[in-house]
Amino acid sequence: MLKPMIIAFSMYSRIPMPKTDWDEKSMKYAICYFPLIGLVIGAAVYTVSFLLYQIGAGNTLVGCVLTVLPIIITGGIHMDGFIDTSDALSSNQDKQNRLEIMKDPHIGAFAVIRAAVYFIMSVGLYSELDAGALKIFCIGFILSRALSGISVITFPKAKNTGLAVLWSGMTDKKIAFAVLAAEAALCCATMILLDFCTGIIILIFTAIIYFYHYRSCTKNFGGITGDLAGYFLQLAELFMLAAAVIGGKI
Repeated sequence: MLKPMIIAFSMYSRIPMPKTDWDEKSMKYAICYFPLIGLVIGAAVYTVSFLLYQIGAGNTLVGCVLTVLPIIITGGIHMDGFIDTSDALSSNQDKQNRLEIMKDPHIGAFAVIRAAVYFIMSVGLYSELDAGALKIFCIGFILSRALSGISVITFPKAKNTGLAVLWSGMTDKKIAFAVLAAEAALCCATMILLDFCTGIIILIFTAIIYFYHYRSCTKNFGGITGDLAGYFLQLAELFMLAAAVIGGKI
């Protein structure tokens, strides 16, 4: 089952992977490996944070580096979805026009503002995060991808084309849902075992964002798209980060 993992990493990261055919059999299970990219990101964030503090880096520098690091690893594919969705949500248009706005390669002012606010908040929150809470938060990179994958294969689709339709259509939904749900459950259990209070706060925040994700997809767009899945992933990780900071200070 190496080929499905290579496909997932090739699509959703900039980590060099060997070339492989994207055949129908491999695509059936590729989304199951999506959370493994979160494992790599979480390990990188935790390791880089430790090394930076070892050499005496200040909180602000650490916050900046950790904010940028996931973007470097993923190539910004999920942030692209966040920006496109921000444009669409800020337009106050109907569902069809929102979908057209998401397809537009140009970036609007509101998307730039939201992205700037996102990065500023991320830097600030990272700079307030202690080592224990960081360890728990890093698991969130896995959880966000498991939940994003579940939404792609279970939510109604907003249109008949795009990445969400591609992944959902070629995926063995029963197996993928079982694997992704198991990965999400393992993340939740691990967070709670590491620190009950912080883990519970993160999971509450995540549940709220996931409910918002479903409501926003169905109400504002008529279903999910690849951009909306990326929007959720970025938003979930920011709120998990905020929850980890709160948990670490209680």
